Amino acid sequence: MASWNSTPLEVLYQILGWTAFVSWSVSFYPQVILNFRRKSVVGLNFDFVVLNLTKHSSYLIYNATLYFSAAVQAQYYEKYGFGEMIPVAANDVAFSIHAVLLTAVTLVQIAIYDRGSQKISKISLVIVSAVWLATAVCFFIALPKHSWLWLISIFNSIQVFMTVIKYIPQAFMNFGRKSTDGFSIGNILLDFLGGVTNYAQMAVQSIDQNSWVNFYGNIGKTLLSLISIFFDLLFMLQHYVLYPAKKVSIIPKASEETEEPLVKSTDQSQSEEV
Repeated sequence: MASWNSTPLEVLYQILGWTAFVSWSVSFYPQVILNFRRKSVVGLNFDFVVLNLTKHSSYLIYNATLYFSAAVQAQYYEKYGFGEMIPVAANDVAFSIHAVLLTAVTLVQIAIYDRGSQKISKISLVIVSAVWLATAVCFFIALPKHSWLWLISIFNSIQVFMTVIKYIPQAFMNFGRKSTDGFSIGNILLDFLGGVTNYAQMAVQSIDQNSWVNFYGNIGKTLLSLISIFFDLLFMLQHYVLYPAKKVSIIPKASEETEEPLVKSTDQSQSEEV
C-alpha cells in the first residue's frame, strides 16, 4: 500500500476532500428548506429525485465496500498494483451516507407536500427497476468466483449512468416552464463547488503519487465531478441568464398617491390659472 510522499499535499488532499464533502452535503439542504417553507414541491422534478436516490445508493455501495472491505482492496491492488492508493477517502463514504438520507427526506416531502399535477414518470420507474434487477443478476454472476471488485465496479458504473440522466428531466422541465421557480439554485452552486474540489482532490493525489491511475482506477469519481460541473453550469445559465426571476413592481393605487403628478392635465392647468 502506497504512502504519501509530501505532507503538505496530504494535508491539501484532506482539506479539498472535506470541502467537497461539506459542499455536496450542504447542497441538499436549500431544496429541503425551500420545500418546507413553501409546503410545496411544485417546480422540483420528481424523476430527478427518484433517479438521484438510485445514483447515491449505488455510489454508497461502491465507496463503503472499497473503503472497508479488505478482500475488495486486495483485488484492487492485484489489478492496479500494490504501489497505488485506494481511490476512495473517508469523506467519500461520509458523503454517500448523508446523500442517501437527505434524498430520502426529499422523497418524503414529495409524498406529503403539494405536488400540483406533477408525478413520477413511468420511464423513471422502469429505469430504476431495470437497474436494480441488473445488479441482482450481476451479484449471482460474481458470487461463484468472488469477483467483488468487478461487482462494485458495476455499481460505480451505475452511479455514473444515473448522474448523466438524473439532471435531464429537471433541465427539460425548466426549459418547458421557462422558469427555475421551485428548484433551488443554492443546491446547484454548492454542488458545483463540490465537483470542483472533488476533482482537485484527485489531482493532488495523482501529483503526489506521480501516477494518474487514481483517475482511471476510479473512473466513476472522475466522471461524477465532470458531469456534475457540466450540468451545474447549465442550471446556472438557466437560472441567471435564460429564465431570471421576474421582479414584481408594485404600482400604488390612485387613492394612495400623495405626490403631485409630474405632468398636469389640461383641465387642471386651466383651473389653476383662473
